[in-house]
Amino acid sequence: MGYKRVLLKLSGEALMGEQGYGIDPAIVQSIAKDVAGVVAKGTQLAIVVGGGNIFRGLKGSAAGMDRATADYVGMLATVMNAITLQDGLEQAGVPTRVQSAISMQEVAEPYIRRKAIRHMEKGRVVIFGAGTGNPFFTTDTTAALRAAEIGADVVFKATKVDGVYDKDPNKYPDAVRFESLSFLEVLSSELEVMDGTAIALCKDNSIPIVVFDLFGPGNIGRAVSGEPIGTRIQPA
Repeated sequence: MGYKRVLLKLSGEALMGEQGYGIDPAIVQSIAKDVAGVVAKGTQLAIVVGGGNIFRGLKGSAAGMDRATADYVGMLATVMNAITLQDGLEQAGVPTRVQSAISMQEVAEPYIRRKAIRHMEKGRVVIFGAGTGNPFFTTDTTAALRAAEIGADVVFKATKVDGVYDKDPNKYPDAVRFESLSFLEVLSSELEVMDGTAIALCKDNSIPIVVFDLFGPGNIGRAVSGEPIGTRIQPA
C-alpha cells in the first residue's frame, strides 16, 4: 500500500446518503467493505467522523442556542456516528475501537494517544469521536490534530465531490477541478476544503491532504494505495 498509517475524515453528511437526515446503513456497509480491504493489506487506519447528519453546532447557534452548548450537542452526535460505524466495521470483520474526547466510559474508551497508536499497531481501526472535546473547533481541525498526534502519513478527506474545485461544481457547470494545490494556495484563495485551523495544522506538520469522492466503489482503497485520485494538497 502507498501509506503505512493514515487518517480518514468522514463527514456526518456522507453517512446519511440521500436520506437528508440520520444514517444510511447501505453507506456504512460500503465504507466498512472498503476499510476492511485497506486494513487487510496492512495499512494502519484511524477515522474521524463528523456529526452534521444529526446535529450541527453552527446551525444550532444560528437558531439561538448558546454556541458552546450547540457544539457540545454536535460532539455527542459524532459519538453516535462513531459507534454506528464501529458496528458496521465489526460486522465486516474489522476489529475496531472508539475513543471519545468526552468521557463516556460505558460506550467508548477515553482518547489516549499512546493507546490509539497501540491499537493501530495491532491492526485495529480507531474511530475518534467527540471532536477535540472543546467547543468552537470543527471535526476537520480534529482530523488534522489527531493526524499530527498519531504520526499519520496523510489525511484523506472523503466527500461527496471528486476533489477541490475553484467554485461549487453543483452550481456551476464550468467549475474546474484542481489536481494539486499548496497549503498556501488553499489559505490565500479561501477554498472550501477544510477550515483554516485544520489547513494550518497540516501545513505546520507537513501532513498532505487528499480530497476525494467517498462514493466511488473502492475509492478508499485506491486513495490509500497512492493512486492519483481527487485533489492533493501539500507543501509548495
